[in-house]
Amino acid sequence: MPLGTLDRTPPPFFKQGPSALSKLMVFSAVALFLMVADTRFQITMPLRAALATALYPVQWLVMQPVDAARQAGGYFTSLHAAEQVASDARTQLATQAERALQVEQLTLENQRLRELLVMRERITTPATGAQVLYDAADPYSRKVVIDRGQTHGIVPGSPVIDDSGVLGQVTRVYPLVSEVTMLIDRDQAIPVLNTRTGVRSVVYGQPGEDGDGLELRYTLANADINEGDLLTTSGVDGVYPAGLPVGRITKVERRAESSFTRINCAPVARMQGVLHVLVLTPVGQSLPAPPAGPAAAGKGAPPVAATPSDRGRSP
Repeated sequence: MPLGTLDRTPPPFFKQGPSALSKLMVFSAVALFLMVADTRFQITMPLRAALATALYPVQWLVMQPVDAARQAGGYFTSLHAAEQVASDARTQLATQAERALQVEQLTLENQRLRELLVMRERITTPATGAQVLYDAADPYSRKVVIDRGQTHGIVPGSPVIDDSGVLGQVTRVYPLVSEVTMLIDRDQAIPVLNTRTGVRSVVYGQPGEDGDGLELRYTLANADINEGDLLTTSGVDGVYPAGLPVGRITKVERRAESSFTRINCAPVARMQGVLHVLVLTPVGQSLPAPPAGPAAAGKGAPPVAATPSDRGRSP
């Protein structure tokens, strides 16, 4: 084969076309023209709408896992936020309930203190305010301990009252505290006066399973006494001032086989839950000293001259 007939042109992949810079300028100009034309004449709007419509199912399918993950995260976040809000609401409700109870307790305590001040103004006996600390440890007695003792001028036998009436009597005194035996204790007794009839008697403590109360003993069956009668201190014992409310008669039981009437009373004072009390000075200590007798008065008096009528009398 003659050598002149051979094709000496390079293969297609070695052929050189337009330069890269020429291509860049041409394509940039075309792109700029298309952008300007699209901006001014909206020539690609139908094409974009068709492509968006055709690709919407694919886009929706691809976005489903993302939406599901977002909704799951939002659910758990909302659940946590709701639990936190509920916890904060419960805490705030408990705090408000506690404050409401404190306000109610303080209101009740304030009311009782006002009533105690009214009771203090009614009596003329010197009184000392005290607060009940706790109940005595003995379950078979009815006693409380108050925060006043010998250093505050408290003496054994001092009457103790609250805003309603007589609570009991101081039976044991320590330097800083004192022990008060309530009227409902079985070893406690107090002279009383029926305000309706004026009859004096003695009330004894009567603790029981059905409730602690008082008992009016040694009253004759024909005595004029009715349910609802108010019993007050008579003042004859030299301890309690006269006129302090003690209790009300709740039951009068007359039995044919007995000459005495069984009478039950309810104390006027609050035997449970009392907080503030007044300790009175015993009436016997607040009374003035009795005047000197004739014998004592004659010891320091000068001798008296005898009268003429006395001289004639025989010794």
